[in-house]
This record gives sequence, C-alpha cells and structure tokens, in this order.
Amino acid sequence: MKLITGNLGWKLLSLVIAVALWIAIAREPELATSIAVPIEFKGMPDDLDIASNVPDRVRLEIRGPAGRLSRDNLADLALVLDLSGATPGERTFNIRPAAINLPSDVSFYRALPSQITLRFDKLLMKAVEIVPAPFSKGPPDGYRVREYTVVPNKTLIRGPAERVKNISRVTLDPVDLSGVLSQAEFQTHINLGDSQVRLEVPSTVALKVTLEKISQKETK
Repeated sequence: MKLITGNLGWKLLSLVIAVALWIAIAREPELATSIAVPIEFKGMPDDLDIASNVPDRVRLEIRGPAGRLSRDNLADLALVLDLSGATPGERTFNIRPAAINLPSDVSFYRALPSQITLRFDKLLMKAVEIVPAPFSKGPPDGYRVREYTVVPNKTLIRGPAERVKNISRVTLDPVDLSGVLSQAEFQTHINLGDSQVRLEVPSTVALKVTLEKISQKETK
C-alpha cells in the first residue's frame, strides 16, 4: 500500500504535467516540411568499395506536430543505408521509413529521389609513384630546374579496383618557383585526381628543387 501512496503528491504532479504536455502536443497543428538530410552507411563489407558517385544528401518530406519539426529536433536526422548484403555490381536501394531515424510523432511521406543506385567494386590497394605537377610559376629569367627530389617518392592508394588500376602515378599541387634562385624545399600535397580513390598515408610531401643558371652560350 505504501508503494502506491508514498510520495503521492509528487506522483499526482507528474501525472498532471504529463497530461498537460500530451494536451499541448495534441493541440499543436500538424505541419509538413521538406528537409535535406545526409546519407550514412553501415555494414559495408571489408572487401568492397563504392565505385559510383554518391549524393551528399537526399530530400525528405515529413509530417508531424509543429513542435516536433523544429530545427533542433531534426538536427540529427539522417538516411542510413545498410550495405551488409552488397556484392560487386549495381544495387538499388529504396528509401523507406525504417532507414530514417525519425523523431517520435513524425511520419515519413516521401523522399526525393525515392531510390539510390550504387555501384560496388572490389577494394584494391597499391603503391604508386609521386611526381611534381607543372609549376604554377616557373624559375626566374635565366634559370632552369636542374633537378628535383620528392620525399617520399611513392604513396599507397586504395579504392574501387576499376579506378585504382587506372592510376599509375599521382601528382603534387603546383608550386611557385619565381622567387627561387638556387634551391628551395616545399611542403606540398598529393592530388589523386579521382574523388573515389583515397590515400592510405598522410598527403604532405617534401619537394626539393634545385635551379641552375643558364649559360650565355645556351641563350644565344
């Protein structure tokens, strides 16, 4: 009996607050809204990678009480695609409510697009040579590049096998030699040239360039 009557005042107050909140929510007008949400993935097989371009976001049309559709309440909304059953080739995913972490009392109406098609390929990793890109500005007049060194001169890349096989070397971001008269070292970065391929090691590389003066005989 004491379990029921103990703290009876607090229990009644909690009940009154809960009923008041329920009434307030129930009286809220139901609204519809459209929101762009990020796409997240789970269950990607270790030996596969996504070989196609992936949209950053998908637009959802949802409905619910006005208070539930506030910016703060929808801040963590995302579309989560389960890739655990993926195999090499194309697969189309239908966007369904079960893949969306909707707040309570908010319902899913539709998604634009309603489907997402992804292409999967075997994951490949390999070492490739690093070479400088054409310089953004060449040496000063009367000078030329005698030699250069790149440290490290190779890097590891990984990604869809179809794309990785097409890459035999990667380039560095261009550097400016217009202020160099003898020797300079630049800390620059690797440019893979393919957004679906990624580096397995840090992208910063040391490029050391040595210039030499062109003799008057060669300029004639």
